Amino acid sequence: MFEPTIDFIRSVFDTDQFIPLHEPKFIGREKEYLNDCIDSTFVSYVGKYVTQFEEMIRDISGAEHAVATVNGTVALHMAMIVAGVERGDEVITQPLTFVATCNAISYAGASPVFVDVDRQTLGMSPDSLEAFLEKHVVRKDDGFCYDQSSGKRIGGCMPMHTFGHPVVIDQIAEICSRYGITLIEDSAESLGSKYKEKATGTFGKVGVYSFNGNKTVTCGGGGVIITDDEAWAQRAKHITTTAKVPHPWEYVHDEIGYNYRLPNINAAVACAQLEHLDAYIDNKRDLAGLYTEFFKGQGISFVEEPAHCYANYWLNAVILENREQRDQFLRQTNDAGVMTRPAWTLMNKLDMFKTTTPHDLSQAEWLEDRLVNIPSSVRL
Repeated sequence: MFEPTIDFIRSVFDTDQFIPLHEPKFIGREKEYLNDCIDSTFVSYVGKYVTQFEEMIRDISGAEHAVATVNGTVALHMAMIVAGVERGDEVITQPLTFVATCNAISYAGASPVFVDVDRQTLGMSPDSLEAFLEKHVVRKDDGFCYDQSSGKRIGGCMPMHTFGHPVVIDQIAEICSRYGITLIEDSAESLGSKYKEKATGTFGKVGVYSFNGNKTVTCGGGGVIITDDEAWAQRAKHITTTAKVPHPWEYVHDEIGYNYRLPNINAAVACAQLEHLDAYIDNKRDLAGLYTEFFKGQGISFVEEPAHCYANYWLNAVILENREQRDQFLRQTNDAGVMTRPAWTLMNKLDMFKTTTPHDLSQAEWLEDRLVNIPSSVRL
């Protein structure tokens, strides 16, 4: 049934071998920078490549400050901490996301509360967010909003830019501002993506990017926190470096800290990768264009970037008719050596998050039944 799709994907990647979902490409100065890092002996979190990496991220995103972390998940955790999320709080997020989003909320001692997504963006729906706040939240004299059903403070709102497609982030930002809720952007998948010419991750008080092995650019792991708030950046750098008070020789730590800084040896790879970010995104957008034209004749919907967006098309996705057809597509493609994967199981269905209060999540459920990621690697 899906032989034409398999044949097309094989033709696009020009191989009869196994085709992964997203493999990294190392075509630049990675080995040169790695050798330089090793020769310098600065392979831990102190070194010139960490500094260079943070500078490059500031230039790419337009953010005032960038703090490198060992991976994207800990960047999300630190975003929770610097944003003031406290134990016992609730953080509003979306059910269609990678588990790291909700894990980071849990690391801070808070609980996720889910609002629905938009089919067009695959990310948080501004209308669903507003409806939830109007119906379930009250703002008290201390300036904070509280969930009337649980009595818990709303510590933040964290939308996620799914597969690199920006959400309608300006509307979400306006709603959060009106309710006095801190906006934290999970832009882990959307490095290089823009909404109305502005980089994802820069609409909220703090955002993060990921450099995991399957991301558009990678250093094996890696993450970064971005913000325009100098005090938040300083605190993020301090607590990710074990909260050590600067001193020529004394070891004094002034609060509970974390060993979360990115090693220089990983940063060396990241710098080499970032030198090719524009070329990688151009290549991925070309691939998305090929998919768009092909699927028009296959009766399968290809997920295109929403209005006002410039997407990095990290992972391409198609929408099947129903779960049965989705599963047929998954079986046939994977049996043929073409790697495809369904959307994540919705977070509210996972055992550790089932206790959260369910709201209308019908759009997320609709997508869960139909969405499949298809091969999306850079073809350079």
